[in-house]
Amino acid sequence: MTIELSAKEFRRLLDMVFIGNWVLNSTRGDDRFEDYDNVESKLFALCKNTPMESLVEEYQGKSVPSQAFNDGGIHEAIVNYEDNIFYDVLAEELARRDMGYPEITSRNYDELVSRMEDYIDEFELNGTDNIIVGAE
Repeated sequence: MTIELSAKEFRRLLDMVFIGNWVLNSTRGDDRFEDYDNVESKLFALCKNTPMESLVEEYQGKSVPSQAFNDGGIHEAIVNYEDNIFYDVLAEELARRDMGYPEITSRNYDELVSRMEDYIDEFELNGTDNIIVGAE
C-alpha cells in the first residue's frame, strides 16, 4: 500500500498515531498492545534522514517519538482532551446519581441532559471547588 502525504499531513498523522497509541497503551503497564507500538515505531522511523529527524529517536532498538516530539505540545492536547472527558463523565455520573441511576430511555433522556448541562455550567464557573465528598 502506498499513501501520498504532504510533510504537513504526515506530521499530523504522527500526532494522531501518537495520541491513539497513548489512549490505548498509556495505562496498560507491561500489558501493552504491541501491534500499535509497532505501527507507531514504523511511522516514526520514516522521519529518519528527513527534515523531521528530530521527532524520532532510538530506544531499545525501536524508533520512538523523541523528547523533542514529546515536548512539542502533544501532551497539552492530550491533557485538554482528558480534562474535557473528566468533566463530561463526572457530570453524567452526578446527573445519573441525582436521578437514582435509572435506565436512560427516550422518556428521561432530556432530564439527564439538562442535569448534565447544569453540572457542566458549574464546572465551567468553579471547576471542582464546590464538590464535597462524604457526609458533612
